[in-house]
Amino acid sequence: MVHDRHDEFAGTLFGDGRYRTLRRIGGGGMAVVHEAHDVALDRIVAVKRLRTDLAEDAVARSRFAREAHHAAALNHPAIVRVYDTGEDDVSGGPIPWIVMELVEGYTLRALLRHEGPLPWRRALRIAAYVLDALEYSHGHGIVHRDIKPVNVMMTQHGEVKVMDFGIARAVHGTSASLTAAGHIMGTPQYFSPEQALGHPASPRSDVYSVGCLLYELLVGNVPFDGDSAITVAYKHVRDEPLPPSAHRDVPGAVDDLVLHALRKDPQLRFASAKEMRAAVARIIPDEVSDSGGGMLPGAGGHRRRAPGRGPVPVQGTRRAQRRSRSRRRALVFVIGMALLVAAVLAFVATG
Repeated sequence: MVHDRHDEFAGTLFGDGRYRTLRRIGGGGMAVVHEAHDVALDRIVAVKRLRTDLAEDAVARSRFAREAHHAAALNHPAIVRVYDTGEDDVSGGPIPWIVMELVEGYTLRALLRHEGPLPWRRALRIAAYVLDALEYSHGHGIVHRDIKPVNVMMTQHGEVKVMDFGIARAVHGTSASLTAAGHIMGTPQYFSPEQALGHPASPRSDVYSVGCLLYELLVGNVPFDGDSAITVAYKHVRDEPLPPSAHRDVPGAVDDLVLHALRKDPQLRFASAKEMRAAVARIIPDEVSDSGGGMLPGAGGHRRRAPGRGPVPVQGTRRAQRRSRSRRRALVFVIGMALLVAAVLAFVATG
C-alpha cells in the first residue's frame, strides 16, 4: 500500500491523552479520519483531523471549526453524532480535531457502485431518513449545503446517517462566506440553481440537493453532469431534467416527487424538508410515517392504504410560474454572458 504522507497521526495520543488513534478509515482533501480508542469511556470512536499541511490555511481551519460547531449542536438519530472537539499544537500550528460516533457501514456512493440503481421503494426510504435529518438541522437554523451520496452513510442495520457539515451555514447567519467572491461552495452535481448563481443557500436548496440525490439513487446517474463545474451549473439553471421513468420503471408519483424537488425556482419547490418527507410518506405510507420521526415497522406492519399515485401538489399560481419563467430566462442570459467573458479571458491569456 502506498504510504500516506498525511497519515502521521496514526498511533498517537491526543486530547490530553484521552484518545489513541488506531487504523485510518477515510480521508479527503481537507482531513483524515481514523478509528480511535476513547480511553476514558473504553469505546471505539472516529476522529476527524485537519491535515497537518493545512495548519496555516485560514479557510481550511475556519471550515473545520464551522463543521465542529454545527455538528456538535445537532443530536438526531439520522445525523452522525459529535462527542468532542479540540485541537493539538504541532510544529505547523494548532491542528483541530472532531471525535464522532463511529458508523459501521458504507456511504451511498459505495452502495451505488456495488448495487447500481436501487428499487424505488428503498430509494424513497433512504430519502426519508435524509429529510428527517434536514428537517431537524433546519429547525436548528443550519443548512447543510452539500447533500450528496458520499456524505450519507448506511449502517449495517439499514439506518441512514448524514454527515459532513463542513460547509453548513446558519440560515440567518450574517458572517462572510469562506470562499472568495464569485466562488461557489458545494458539489456542482448536487447544488441548486441559486447556489450555482452564487446566491445564499436556504432550506429549499437542501431540498433540491435531496432531489438530485434521490434521482441518482433511482437512476444511477445525477440529473445534470458535464466536463466542468460551470457546464454543470449552467445545466442546473437552464435545463429541465428527464423524469426518472425515462430511465427505468418507476411510478408516476415518484416522477412527480423528484421533479417537484428539482424545480428551478425555490418558491415552487417543496417549502421544507418536512413537506417533501410528507410527500414521500404519501407514496409509501406503509413504510414511512407521515408524521415524521422514523420508519414504520417493516415486516408485518399494517398497510394503511395503497401507495399514492396522484401528482405531488404544485405550489404557486400560474402567475408565479410565469414570473419564474421570466427569472429563468434572465438567469440563462447571465450565465451565458459569464461563459462568454470566461472564454474571452481564456483566449486573451493564451494569446
